[in-house]
Amino acid sequence: MGRYDILRRIEQLDPENDHVAIYELTTCYEFPWDITRALEVALYRTYCVPSISALLQKTGELIHYPQKRYDDTALIINEMTSNGYDSKEGRAAQRRMNRIHGQYVISNEDYLYVLSVFIYEPVRWLERFGWRKMSEKEKLASYYFWREIGRRMNIKNIPGSYETFEQFSVTYEREHFCYAESNQRIGEATRDLFLSWFPVPQFVRNLLRPSIYALLDDSMLDAFGFPHPPGWLRQSLALTLKARAYALRLFPPRKKPFIYALDLKHRSYPHGYNLADLGPYSLLPMLNRTSSS
Repeated sequence: MGRYDILRRIEQLDPENDHVAIYELTTCYEFPWDITRALEVALYRTYCVPSISALLQKTGELIHYPQKRYDDTALIINEMTSNGYDSKEGRAAQRRMNRIHGQYVISNEDYLYVLSVFIYEPVRWLERFGWRKMSEKEKLASYYFWREIGRRMNIKNIPGSYETFEQFSVTYEREHFCYAESNQRIGEATRDLFLSWFPVPQFVRNLLRPSIYALLDDSMLDAFGFPHPPGWLRQSLALTLKARAYALRLFPPRKKPFIYALDLKHRSYPHGYNLADLGPYSLLPMLNRTSSS
Protein backbone atom coordinates (compact mmCIF):
# COMPACT_ATOMS: atom_id res chain seq x y z
CA MET A 1 0.00 0.00 0.00
CA GLY A 2 1.18 3.53 -0.80
CA ARG A 3 1.48 6.12 1.94
CA TYR A 4 -1.35 8.21 0.51
CA ASP A 5 -3.74 5.37 -0.36
CA ILE A 6 -6.10 6.15 2.54
CA LEU A 7 -6.14 9.81 1.56
CA ARG A 8 -7.06 8.78 -1.97
CA ARG A 9 -9.96 6.76 -0.53
CA ILE A 10 -11.06 9.80 1.46
CA GLU A 11 -10.94 12.03 -1.61
CA GLN A 12 -13.42 9.72 -3.37
CA LEU A 13 -16.01 10.28 -0.62
CA ASP A 14 -18.46 13.13 -0.04
CA PRO A 15 -17.59 15.14 3.10
CA GLU A 16 -21.22 15.78 4.04
CA ASN A 17 -22.83 12.44 3.25
CA ASP A 18 -19.81 10.30 4.19
CA HIS A 19 -18.47 12.35 7.10
CA VAL A 20 -18.62 9.45 9.58
CA ALA A 21 -16.48 7.23 7.34
CA ILE A 22 -14.03 10.04 6.57
CA TYR A 23 -13.70 10.99 10.23
CA GLU A 24 -12.97 7.40 11.20
CA LEU A 25 -10.29 7.07 8.50
CA THR A 26 -8.72 10.35 9.59
CA THR A 27 -8.74 9.73 13.33
CA CYS A 28 -8.25 5.97 13.58
CA TYR A 29 -5.98 5.31 10.59
CA GLU A 30 -4.13 8.44 9.47
CA PHE A 31 -3.53 10.43 12.68
CA PRO A 32 -4.54 8.53 15.85
CA TRP A 33 -1.65 9.83 17.99
CA ASP A 34 -1.73 13.37 16.63
CA ILE A 35 -5.46 13.82 17.01
CA THR A 36 -5.36 12.44 20.56
CA ARG A 37 -2.73 15.05 21.43
CA ALA A 38 -4.65 17.77 19.59
CA LEU A 39 -7.85 16.99 21.48
CA GLU A 40 -5.94 17.16 24.75
CA VAL A 41 -4.83 20.67 23.80
CA ALA A 42 -8.39 21.43 22.64
CA LEU A 43 -9.82 20.59 26.06
CA TYR A 44 -7.02 22.57 27.68
CA ARG A 45 -8.07 25.59 25.58
CA THR A 46 -11.57 25.48 27.02
CA TYR A 47 -10.18 25.92 30.53
CA CYS A 48 -9.03 29.43 29.52
CA VAL A 49 -12.66 30.56 29.73
CA PRO A 50 -13.58 31.59 33.30
CA SER A 51 -17.21 30.42 33.05
CA ILE A 52 -15.99 26.94 32.03
CA SER A 53 -13.13 26.68 34.52
CA ALA A 54 -15.33 27.99 37.36
CA LEU A 55 -17.83 25.17 36.80
CA LEU A 56 -15.03 22.59 36.71
CA GLN A 57 -13.57 24.01 39.92
CA LYS A 58 -16.99 23.89 41.58
CA THR A 59 -17.56 20.24 40.71
CA GLY A 60 -14.04 19.37 41.91
CA GLU A 61 -13.84 16.36 39.60
CA LEU A 62 -10.89 17.56 37.54
CA ILE A 63 -9.00 18.73 40.62
CA HIS A 64 -9.54 15.62 42.76
CA TYR A 65 -9.92 12.92 40.09
CA PRO A 66 -8.16 14.28 36.99
CA GLN A 67 -7.22 10.89 35.53
CA LYS A 68 -10.78 9.58 35.72
CA ARG A 69 -12.12 12.79 34.20
CA TYR A 70 -9.60 12.48 31.35
CA ASP A 71 -10.33 8.78 30.74
CA ASP A 72 -14.10 9.23 30.90
CA THR A 73 -14.03 12.08 28.39
CA ALA A 74 -11.72 10.17 26.03
CA LEU A 75 -13.77 6.99 26.22
CA ILE A 76 -17.10 8.70 25.60
CA ILE A 77 -15.66 10.53 22.59
CA ASN A 78 -14.09 7.30 21.35
CA GLU A 79 -17.40 5.44 21.47
CA MET A 80 -18.91 8.07 19.18
CA THR A 81 -15.95 8.40 16.80
CA SER A 82 -14.84 4.81 16.34
CA ASN A 83 -18.34 3.29 16.25
CA GLY A 84 -20.21 6.24 14.76
CA TYR A 85 -22.63 8.46 16.67
CA ASP A 86 -25.64 6.55 15.32
CA SER A 87 -24.33 3.12 16.32
CA LYS A 88 -25.73 1.41 19.42
CA GLU A 89 -22.51 2.24 21.30
CA GLY A 90 -22.40 5.79 19.99
CA ARG A 91 -25.99 6.55 20.97
CA ALA A 92 -25.47 5.10 24.44
CA ALA A 93 -22.33 7.21 24.94
CA GLN A 94 -24.15 10.33 23.78
CA ARG A 95 -27.04 9.69 26.17
CA ARG A 96 -24.53 9.26 28.99
CA MET A 97 -22.78 12.51 28.09
CA ASN A 98 -26.08 14.41 27.84
CA ARG A 99 -27.20 13.13 31.26
CA ILE A 100 -23.92 14.26 32.82
CA HIS A 101 -24.08 17.70 31.23
CA GLY A 102 -27.74 18.01 32.15
CA GLN A 103 -26.83 18.22 35.84
CA TYR A 104 -25.09 21.57 35.34
CA VAL A 105 -26.03 25.02 34.07
CA ILE A 106 -23.96 25.57 30.91
CA SER A 107 -24.62 28.37 28.43
CA ASN A 108 -25.30 27.54 24.81
CA GLU A 109 -22.40 29.78 23.80
CA ASP A 110 -19.99 27.78 25.98
CA TYR A 111 -21.31 24.55 24.47
CA LEU A 112 -20.74 25.97 20.99
CA TYR A 113 -17.18 26.96 21.81
CA VAL A 114 -16.26 23.56 23.27
CA LEU A 115 -17.76 21.90 20.19
CA SER A 116 -15.70 24.16 17.92
CA VAL A 117 -12.33 23.28 19.42
CA PHE A 118 -12.88 19.61 18.61
CA ILE A 119 -13.03 20.63 14.95
CA TYR A 120 -10.31 23.26 14.65
CA GLU A 121 -7.56 22.28 17.11
CA PRO A 122 -6.74 19.02 15.23
CA VAL A 123 -6.57 21.03 12.00
CA ARG A 124 -4.09 23.47 13.55
CA TRP A 125 -2.04 20.68 15.16
CA LEU A 126 -1.68 18.78 11.89
CA GLU A 127 -0.72 21.96 10.03
CA ARG A 128 2.18 22.34 12.46
CA PHE A 129 3.16 18.78 13.34
CA GLY A 130 1.35 16.27 11.13
CA TRP A 131 3.05 14.07 8.54
CA ARG A 132 0.58 15.77 6.22
CA LYS A 133 -2.08 18.43 6.63
CA MET A 134 -5.78 17.64 6.67
CA SER A 135 -7.34 17.79 3.23
CA GLU A 136 -10.29 20.10 2.62
CA LYS A 137 -12.62 17.09 2.60
CA GLU A 138 -11.28 15.95 5.96
CA LYS A 139 -11.81 19.43 7.42
CA LEU A 140 -15.38 19.56 6.15
CA ALA A 141 -16.09 16.00 7.32
CA SER A 142 -14.88 16.94 10.81
CA TYR A 143 -17.24 19.94 10.80
CA TYR A 144 -20.21 17.83 9.70
CA PHE A 145 -19.35 15.09 12.20
CA TRP A 146 -19.22 17.39 15.21
CA ARG A 147 -22.18 19.42 13.97
CA GLU A 148 -24.30 16.26 14.11
CA ILE A 149 -23.07 15.45 17.60
CA GLY A 150 -23.85 19.02 18.63
CA ARG A 151 -27.38 18.66 17.31
CA ARG A 152 -27.81 15.48 19.34
CA MET A 153 -26.64 17.46 22.38
CA ASN A 154 -29.40 19.99 21.66
CA ILE A 155 -26.88 22.77 21.09
CA LYS A 156 -28.61 25.67 19.38
CA ASN A 157 -27.46 28.00 16.60
CA ILE A 158 -24.56 25.90 15.32
CA PRO A 159 -23.05 28.00 12.50
CA GLY A 160 -24.03 26.74 9.07
CA SER A 161 -20.58 26.38 7.54
CA TYR A 162 -17.03 25.40 8.40
CA GLU A 163 -15.83 28.98 7.88
CA THR A 164 -18.50 30.71 9.97
CA PHE A 165 -18.03 28.28 12.85
CA GLU A 166 -14.29 28.88 12.76
CA GLN A 167 -14.88 32.64 12.89
CA PHE A 168 -17.22 32.16 15.85
CA SER A 169 -14.49 30.19 17.66
CA VAL A 170 -11.83 32.82 17.01
CA THR A 171 -14.11 35.66 18.10
CA TYR A 172 -15.24 33.79 21.20
CA GLU A 173 -11.64 33.29 22.32
CA ARG A 174 -10.80 36.93 21.72
CA GLU A 175 -13.76 38.03 23.85
CA HIS A 176 -13.61 35.41 26.63
CA PHE A 177 -10.00 34.34 27.17
CA CYS A 178 -8.71 36.14 30.28
CA TYR A 179 -6.94 35.25 33.49
CA ALA A 180 -9.01 33.86 36.37
CA GLU A 181 -8.02 32.01 39.52
CA SER A 182 -10.25 29.11 38.47
CA ASN A 183 -8.41 28.93 35.11
CA GLN A 184 -5.14 28.61 36.96
CA ARG A 185 -6.35 25.89 39.33
CA ILE A 186 -7.84 23.79 36.55
CA GLY A 187 -4.82 24.47 34.32
CA GLU A 188 -2.41 23.35 37.03
CA ALA A 189 -4.42 20.19 37.75
CA THR A 190 -4.39 19.29 34.05
CA ARG A 191 -0.71 20.11 33.67
CA ASP A 192 0.14 17.91 36.66
CA LEU A 193 -1.98 15.11 35.20
CA PHE A 194 0.02 15.21 31.97
CA LEU A 195 3.30 15.21 33.92
CA SER A 196 2.15 12.26 36.06
CA TRP A 197 2.26 10.08 32.96
CA PHE A 198 6.07 10.27 32.90
CA PRO A 199 7.54 7.45 35.07
CA VAL A 200 10.19 9.69 36.63
CA PRO A 201 10.78 11.22 40.10
CA GLN A 202 8.80 14.34 41.01
CA PHE A 203 11.78 16.67 40.72
CA VAL A 204 12.24 15.57 37.10
CA ARG A 205 8.55 16.22 36.41
CA ASN A 206 9.03 19.73 37.77
CA LEU A 207 11.84 20.21 35.27
CA LEU A 208 9.51 19.06 32.49
CA ARG A 209 6.84 21.66 33.24
CA PRO A 210 8.14 24.19 30.69
CA SER A 211 7.70 21.53 27.98
CA ILE A 212 3.95 21.54 28.68
CA TYR A 213 3.93 25.34 28.45
CA ALA A 214 5.79 25.15 25.14
CA LEU A 215 2.78 23.43 23.55
CA LEU A 216 0.42 26.25 24.56
CA ASP A 217 0.08 29.54 22.72
CA ASP A 218 0.57 32.89 24.45
CA SER A 219 -3.17 33.56 24.90
CA MET A 220 -3.51 30.28 26.80
CA LEU A 221 -0.46 30.90 28.95
CA ASP A 222 -1.75 34.34 29.92
CA ALA A 223 -5.23 33.01 30.71
CA PHE A 224 -3.72 30.36 33.00
CA GLY A 225 -1.15 32.70 34.53
CA PHE A 226 1.61 30.35 33.38
CA PRO A 227 5.12 31.61 32.57
CA HIS A 228 6.13 31.86 28.93
CA PRO A 229 8.76 29.24 28.02
CA PRO A 230 12.02 30.23 26.35
CA GLY A 231 11.97 30.45 22.59
CA TRP A 232 14.61 27.75 22.19
CA LEU A 233 12.36 25.26 24.01
CA ARG A 234 9.42 25.97 21.71
CA GLN A 235 11.68 25.55 18.69
CA SER A 236 13.23 22.32 20.00
CA LEU A 237 9.84 20.78 20.73
CA ALA A 238 8.55 21.81 17.31
CA LEU A 239 11.62 20.36 15.58
CA THR A 240 11.19 17.07 17.45
CA LEU A 241 7.56 16.76 16.41
CA LYS A 242 8.37 17.72 12.83
CA ALA A 243 11.14 15.12 12.73
CA ARG A 244 8.60 12.53 13.88
CA ALA A 245 6.25 13.67 11.12
CA TYR A 246 8.99 13.34 8.51
CA ALA A 247 9.76 9.81 9.67
CA LEU A 248 6.07 8.86 9.50
CA ARG A 249 5.97 9.79 5.82
CA LEU A 250 8.27 6.82 5.21
CA PHE A 251 5.88 4.37 6.90
CA PRO A 252 3.12 2.46 5.09
CA PRO A 253 -0.46 3.38 6.01
CA ARG A 254 -2.21 1.57 8.82
CA LYS A 255 -4.03 -1.59 7.84
CA LYS A 256 -5.99 -1.69 11.10
CA PRO A 257 -7.50 1.20 13.06
CA PHE A 258 -5.95 2.35 16.31
CA ILE A 259 -8.87 2.72 18.73
CA TYR A 260 -8.26 4.24 22.14
CA ALA A 261 -10.80 2.07 23.94
CA LEU A 262 -9.41 -1.17 22.53
CA ASP A 263 -5.71 -0.56 22.06
CA LEU A 264 -4.68 1.13 25.30
CA LYS A 265 -5.03 0.24 28.97
CA HIS A 266 -6.68 3.04 30.88
CA ARG A 267 -5.21 4.14 34.17
CA SER A 268 -8.67 4.51 35.73
CA TYR A 269 -9.89 1.15 34.42
CA PRO A 270 -6.95 -1.26 34.23
CA HIS A 271 -9.30 -4.25 34.04
CA GLY A 272 -11.68 -2.74 31.51
CA TYR A 273 -14.74 -0.54 31.77
CA ASN A 274 -18.40 -0.32 30.90
CA LEU A 275 -20.58 2.71 30.35
CA ALA A 276 -21.90 2.58 33.91
CA ASP A 277 -18.38 3.40 35.17
CA LEU A 278 -18.17 6.68 33.27
CA GLY A 279 -19.06 9.97 34.89
CA PRO A 280 -18.36 11.94 38.09
CA TYR A 281 -18.30 9.77 41.20
CA SER A 282 -20.95 11.96 42.84
CA LEU A 283 -23.34 11.42 39.91
CA LEU A 284 -22.87 7.70 39.29
CA PRO A 285 -25.79 6.47 41.48
CA MET A 286 -28.19 8.88 39.76
CA LEU A 287 -26.81 8.22 36.27
CA ASN A 288 -27.05 4.47 36.64
CA ARG A 289 -30.47 4.59 38.26
CA THR A 290 -31.69 6.72 35.35
CA SER A 291 -30.07 4.36 32.83
CA SER A 292 -31.78 1.31 34.26
CA SER A 293 -35.19 2.91 34.65
